[in-house]
Amino acid sequence: MTGLVALLVPAIVVLALWAFSARIARQVEQHVPPVGQFMDVPGARLHYVDQGITASDSVPIVMIHGLGAHLHHFRFALVEDLARDTRVIAVDRPGSGYSVREPGRAVLLTHQADAIIALLDRLGIARALFVGHSLGGALSLTLALRHPSRVAGLALIAPLTHFTGRIPPVFRALAIRGRLLRRFIAHVLAAPGFLLTRKRVLPLVFKPEPIPRDYRTRGGGLLTLRPTQYLGASEDLGGIPAVLPQIESQYDRFNGEDAPPVHVLFGRGDHVLDYRAHGERFAARVSRCRLELIEGGHMLPLTQAARCARFIRDALVATRTEGQHA
Repeated sequence: MTGLVALLVPAIVVLALWAFSARIARQVEQHVPPVGQFMDVPGARLHYVDQGITASDSVPIVMIHGLGAHLHHFRFALVEDLARDTRVIAVDRPGSGYSVREPGRAVLLTHQADAIIALLDRLGIARALFVGHSLGGALSLTLALRHPSRVAGLALIAPLTHFTGRIPPVFRALAIRGRLLRRFIAHVLAAPGFLLTRKRVLPLVFKPEPIPRDYRTRGGGLLTLRPTQYLGASEDLGGIPAVLPQIESQYDRFNGEDAPPVHVLFGRGDHVLDYRAHGERFAARVSRCRLELIEGGHMLPLTQAARCARFIRDALVATRTEGQHA
């Protein structure tokens, strides 16, 4: 009898946590539902928002978010603002937000770059300015090297540019190997764990700046509680070492006369990615890079939207005056 109880109690706890996580996910989806359109591409079904009209003298802007994030980080303030000037597409990367990917597909940066290009093909967009935040910066760089003719320019905000072998403390809970263990944590432990630690962990992501008051809904913060969000972020993190070192080895290509203009914005107080390791180091390698350092943290698209909008508009102007290529 004692042995049976010893087996039943853990099983009951697991089932209870699974049911709790599923319920939380349903509630989150009611408060932060999909806001855009869906498009099927090889390996994934992408959720995206598409606003504004492309002017004859401008190029569209494609916005790519970071690890464990979603398009709401741009939609919070930037999309509507920038859409007054040109067409703006903000994408949930495969496996993030409301974008889904087929098992084992669209995980690596190279595959995600191909998925985004497939989306642009469907939308009839030949070239664009790519705005990448954090891991979205690494993806934008990957895309520029893999599909150079599709990139009019890069505007990278606190981008991941180098593989240091060190996982930022706020993302260490995502460093899970093994598909079954990853799925168990995603569907049983991730939501309860985040609820217990959010008051300690979330401020570290924004530090030294405060979390916006309406981040939970308008900024999509609640989406972190969905099991699929944890699962996608953990898979993304695990796939970085397979691609990023190869991408780094090609950075010299951005020094070519036909390379697109590259602009980088970093906060000196960033506690997720060090501006020296990922900003100054990249600029030292890419002499044509325009690096801007400001006072702020990692979540600049939400905490300093006006400054980011000006940065992106400057990069948009540069697409007409620098690095034009066929």
